[in-house]
Amino acid sequence: MTSEPQVNLTNCDREPIQIPGSIQPHGCLLACDASASTVLRHSANLAQMLGISGPINGRKLHAILGDELAHEVRNSLARTREGGRPAQTFAAMLPSGQTVDICAHVYKGNAIIEFEPAGGSIAEPIELARTLIAQLREIDQTGKLFRDAARFLRALLGYDRVMIYQLGADGAGKVVAEAKRSDLESFLGQYFPASDIPQQARALYLRNLIRVIADSQFQTVAIEPLLDLSGEPLDLSYAHLRSVSPIHCEYLSNMGVGASMSISVIVNGALWGLIACHHYSPRTLSMGQRLAAEMFGEFFSLHIETLRTRHNLEAAVNVHHALEALLRDANHTTDLETVFHARLDAFKSLIPCDGIGMSFNGRWSSSGLTPPRTAVPDLLRLAESVSEGKTWASHWLSTVHPAAVTYATDVSGMLVIPMSLQPRDYLLLFRKEVVTTLDWAGDPNKTYASGAHGDRLTPRKSFAIWKETVHQQCVPWDEQDRQFGEAIRSAIVEVALHNSELLANERSKAEVRQRILNEELNHRVKNILSLIGALVSHPTTEQQTLKDYVKTLRGRIHALSLAHDQVVRGDGGGRLSALLDAELSPYRTSAEAIEVSGPNVILDARAYSVMALVLHELATNAAKYGALSRAGGKLNVSWVVDAGSACEITWRESGGPAVLPPSRSGFGTVLIDRSIPFDLGGVSHVEYLPEGLVGNFRIPAKHLSVAESLESTAATDAAMAPGADFAARADVCVLILEDQLVIAVGLEQILNDAQINDVITAGSEDEALRLLSGRTPDAAILDINLGTGTSVSVADELVRRSVPFLFATGYGDGASIPEHLKHIPVVRKPYDAHTILASLQHLL
Repeated sequence: MTSEPQVNLTNCDREPIQIPGSIQPHGCLLACDASASTVLRHSANLAQMLGISGPINGRKLHAILGDELAHEVRNSLARTREGGRPAQTFAAMLPSGQTVDICAHVYKGNAIIEFEPAGGSIAEPIELARTLIAQLREIDQTGKLFRDAARFLRALLGYDRVMIYQLGADGAGKVVAEAKRSDLESFLGQYFPASDIPQQARALYLRNLIRVIADSQFQTVAIEPLLDLSGEPLDLSYAHLRSVSPIHCEYLSNMGVGASMSISVIVNGALWGLIACHHYSPRTLSMGQRLAAEMFGEFFSLHIETLRTRHNLEAAVNVHHALEALLRDANHTTDLETVFHARLDAFKSLIPCDGIGMSFNGRWSSSGLTPPRTAVPDLLRLAESVSEGKTWASHWLSTVHPAAVTYATDVSGMLVIPMSLQPRDYLLLFRKEVVTTLDWAGDPNKTYASGAHGDRLTPRKSFAIWKETVHQQCVPWDEQDRQFGEAIRSAIVEVALHNSELLANERSKAEVRQRILNEELNHRVKNILSLIGALVSHPTTEQQTLKDYVKTLRGRIHALSLAHDQVVRGDGGGRLSALLDAELSPYRTSAEAIEVSGPNVILDARAYSVMALVLHELATNAAKYGALSRAGGKLNVSWVVDAGSACEITWRESGGPAVLPPSRSGFGTVLIDRSIPFDLGGVSHVEYLPEGLVGNFRIPAKHLSVAESLESTAATDAAMAPGADFAARADVCVLILEDQLVIAVGLEQILNDAQINDVITAGSEDEALRLLSGRTPDAAILDINLGTGTSVSVADELVRRSVPFLFATGYGDGASIPEHLKHIPVVRKPYDAHTILASLQHLL
């Protein structure tokens, strides 16, 4: 005994609706070869509708349409592409004197030409559509857009009912807006099962944006011949007159619908839904009306896409700002576990949810509505099995995790966000159960018997409301939720990797720094002890008293101490002008007594130590025996950088006692004459002229660098090596104001590599001013152009506090810098370590 074949939903999906072999009777059709030269097939009503006689297949197209109209049709076909929209010709005159509207396209090697009686002027429906589109353009809320679109389209086309029908993720549709005749029942809010629109019909909705059924009771008109010589039927996928599945016509009849039209709503290339129009008697639209409806539908689709993009962008910006603040804090700590757990509620605010849990480094914490603590280990094992390093979500958790049934009334949905590359750290977001009553247009689960049209489903005959109550489900996680979850995952993983690398790098750097420090300390202590020993053991003259000897020794050791102190603070040297100020300040008895002038020369550690002793001896001698020993004496110290980048220093005394050359070379004289040539490879020459001592000293280029003036907007001379100038300045504090987290982190790294570890970072003006209320930095780097303004208010506050700072900009000019701040140095983005550190060196 054989059983009846099973009838299921796939029977409708297999129906070849694109090759029905017939058309609707409100128009006629002919098919030619691809060049539109010879007629190969035609609809059975073609002769009657176009007023021609005799055989049709095999005739030339111009013999049927006339030379002029055939030429016009071929030109319109040349403007189309295969699989594209048909070309339309309005009010064309046939040889019989009739006027028709013509629609033509090429598909699968056939030029298909459709004819309909001319529908009057095209201007009126197009103008009305344009007016309605203008009114919709100002709407920025999707609910109002749906309601007004349904109402406007009903006014444009005159159908009894117009519905906006949105497809869900499961394929089922819901009527989200409706405009109807007052005496009709409402379908608003009703659901229609996915089986109402078979898969091949959905594919055709993407090809044909407009689908019209002029009469649900129409009698089909056959295409002759049904098959060509190769046995292929004519594919009418893009034909407006294509016949409709009798199943669909029966479906409409069961609803009492006499005519219908649908407009495809396509968003981001996918079928979002339909604008479905029903009329309860036959209704034929002209080609002009269909064109107006198509324009309206395309704008409606684009407006939905625009609103969706705008809303997603606004939400994404909010998430970006919140996530940036979280990650900025995380980037400044080595204890990510504490930072992440302490900010659990902040993570919870990024994606709409009712509760959140975090498992990080084996520690669990939670906030809001979450499953029982005993259920957490099983949920973490589920997360490990389903996430595979990506976000994963379920709005019906009990279907994938049966144990969740026990707490489904509290938690019905879960979103999993992996927090590291290890399958152990997860952020779990939870949503509570939402008991939903769905109003179906008939029972979506009822069994259908085979119908009169063969082994296919007969559509339901009752559209009475059938209610279904859904339990153990939450509000579904949408695509935006998943995108934000993936953004959170990527950011957290990146921070975790950066933190791990930072810890490893810091440990390595600390070991190297400690070793170098020990070696440098050992070297410096030995040198200092040796030098002090030489100073102490140097023989004295017979005339020198013990008091004078101690005073001289103390001065020399003080000079050495000054040099050493400067080297330590500057980690390598200092400015020549600063050294002169330190040595000569005790002898400035009047403003005219001492003149000092020269470029901003920076000496390295070796040169600075040597020149400290030399200048100390010169200044001491000038005060004891030379120009500074009496009133009216003058000292002029000047220096220039010659063509070889060496520094030429001139020490010139005048107005003092008559000068005589020394009768013997004491230790001071030896220091002056031999230190620079011996230690630096330079030149030292002293002349004891009667009118005053003149000294000329040359310091080779390898021991110095020349910086630009502090008012310059350039960074510094390329010969500088500033990266090491901050290693011993642990007390330096630098403020960074930068609204881009990635740039701020990179700038922090530059400063950290230069041993500037006290860095405070702000992402906005308000945050920077708040940080300044608690402490005053030594220097600052301000991004002049922030995302929502400029950093001018912060700059003004730094000026008030006398804190030096730089402006940074990625723009090509300084237009954003107000006039009163034009003197502030400017560095350009992208940053490089050399420029930043050299500029900071000038400021400090």
